[in-house]
Amino acid sequence: MQISKHMVLAFYNQTLRSCCFCIAAAFFLVACSPKLDWRVVQSPQERYTALFPGKPDKIQRRVTYQDQELLQSLEALKIDDDIYSISATQIPVGQSLLLPTLMEQLQGNVLARAKSLGGEVIVEDVLYLTADKQKQASKEYWIQLKSKGTAEQWMRVRWITRVAPDGSIWIYQVSVLHAKAIPSDAKTFLSKEEYSNFFDEFYPE
Repeated sequence: MQISKHMVLAFYNQTLRSCCFCIAAAFFLVACSPKLDWRVVQSPQERYTALFPGKPDKIQRRVTYQDQELLQSLEALKIDDDIYSISATQIPVGQSLLLPTLMEQLQGNVLARAKSLGGEVIVEDVLYLTADKQKQASKEYWIQLKSKGTAEQWMRVRWITRVAPDGSIWIYQVSVLHAKAIPSDAKTFLSKEEYSNFFDEFYPE
């Protein structure tokens, strides 16, 4: 599977407009991956290890935001109606004041869209494990997305922030997007093993 030219262009345009990733960019992935071929993916530069159900493609770039250069990356994989993705944005050392703005923008891209189109958002407190197996608190979002009031998409997403030893800050968005109507509620459907494995086996440093 290769990232298409359209996806690359969408990635660049989106980061220039909002300085964060929108999961919609991953729609341009070609759906040709084998099903559930689980493998550990290590991203040392972005300081995390993940478990993907296939080999993801990766895009990296640097973008200027409020006179600061940010490193951004996206690893994504499409299997049938599901898009598994992890995006990472690095805030440079000494620029922690950018964190609230970036988090608000990143979350707002998804949550505001869902609410504006009459979708549903469920929030739940969760714990995740770091690379050294320490438990940390976060929140899980279960989101119903609608398009023109008819088509449905369902998303499970978690945002995590981590401070690196050098003082820089990493913002991670771990998400699965199911681009098809489902027979049950979002939380029940996206809690199945093939989705939960992806979230449970994401280990930031």
